[in-house]
Amino acid sequence: MASAAITLAAEAPKLSSANTGFMLIASALVLIMTPGLAFFYGGMVRVKSTLNMLMMSFISMGVVTILWVLYGFSMSFGTDHGSLIGWTGDFVGWAGIDKMDLWPGYTIPTFVFAVFQMMFAIITPALISGALADRVKFSAWTLFLVLWATIVYFPVAHWVWGTGGWAFELGVIDFAGGTAVHINAGAAALGVILVIGKRVGFKKDPMRPHSLPLVMLGAGLLWFGWFGFNAGSWLGNDDGVGPLMFVNTQIATGAAMLAWLAYEKIRHGAFTTLGAASGAVAGLVAITPSGGAVSPLGAIAVGAIAGVLCAAAVGLKFKFGYDDSLDVVGVHMVGGIAGSLLIGLFASGKGQSDVKGLFYGGGMHQFWIQCAGVFGVLAYSLIASAILAFLLDKTIGMRVSEDEEVSGIDQAEHAETAYDFSGAGGGAVKSTVPAGVGAASKKVDA
Repeated sequence: MASAAITLAAEAPKLSSANTGFMLIASALVLIMTPGLAFFYGGMVRVKSTLNMLMMSFISMGVVTILWVLYGFSMSFGTDHGSLIGWTGDFVGWAGIDKMDLWPGYTIPTFVFAVFQMMFAIITPALISGALADRVKFSAWTLFLVLWATIVYFPVAHWVWGTGGWAFELGVIDFAGGTAVHINAGAAALGVILVIGKRVGFKKDPMRPHSLPLVMLGAGLLWFGWFGFNAGSWLGNDDGVGPLMFVNTQIATGAAMLAWLAYEKIRHGAFTTLGAASGAVAGLVAITPSGGAVSPLGAIAVGAIAGVLCAAAVGLKFKFGYDDSLDVVGVHMVGGIAGSLLIGLFASGKGQSDVKGLFYGGGMHQFWIQCAGVFGVLAYSLIASAILAFLLDKTIGMRVSEDEEVSGIDQAEHAETAYDFSGAGGGAVKSTVPAGVGAASKKVDA
């Protein structure tokens, strides 16, 4: 027995400074995605809603951080109970975690794993906010964050990634969040907007992005941070899967952007900057669940297919009449579904596991497993989110008044505006236009 104990001790993982440092950097990269998302969404709304859109993402960094420490980490990654929820008393408030405790089976401290997963928990509900632009009370949104993270995200994270969770045990492949993050958030967005209704002027008034440069900046920050999101999800294991995921993230994103642009050029006659940014995000979403299972050529296929599907899907809101303000359903839910199901076709058996998809001789077995994970999470999130929105709407009210929505939610909810034009220049200046040319001959405000 003594010799066996010595052998087990020798084989136990030891702290790796390199892996720990890498995971801390990856955690910071994932965190910067939330401000990136805020800029991405903030540029897509009208001027009068810019600050509200930024705040709907930023508040998640405060609210979800506290929830995660108090009980979210325990619910998501604690000891399994009935394949539905986790719970470990030592994880509550992180009171029972020692700074040198290693996450079981890995070479990084439990604190590092916990903070990495915290960043996922922060951005997931923030994704929902894009569907609700222009019309939701900030106080109601904040309370929705608390309830949704507790009732939807924490349990779903356990299903997909927690040992003992039903999707984990079934064999659903989700490398970094196709089901737990993107389908979860996209389905939640659909559930909420079906309850709270459309914006004033939907399909009548122009609702174009007010700052495409801001959109492109946000998309760039998301693309940059996504390398931590995806490659970091292998937790620093030195077996080549993390680098494969890093490479596939870049490849799929490029393919999706090109596919989206080609689709809109054929369909609408132009290559738009909004299309380029949206296509890149669609590719990032689709490769998130699949990038550890497919080859680089498979990543091109995943990205291209997702780019076209998402570009087509964003127009469905006009056909079916649901007001998904910034295309959360069309990009995140549809992209997440595509990336998750395509594992069943393109899994090479040479990445994170030996599972092979249909095109690599594995038949349809994994495809049906992926379907179970995809539609199980989608149904739960959609229904639970709709119920939460309904209860909040009937109690404290989810929407601002029609007058506040029309005049601008920034002023109504935050008493601020994104751009102060009143102090942008000096006093009145004389026009250089010759006298007699209408109103231009008068003094104008600089």
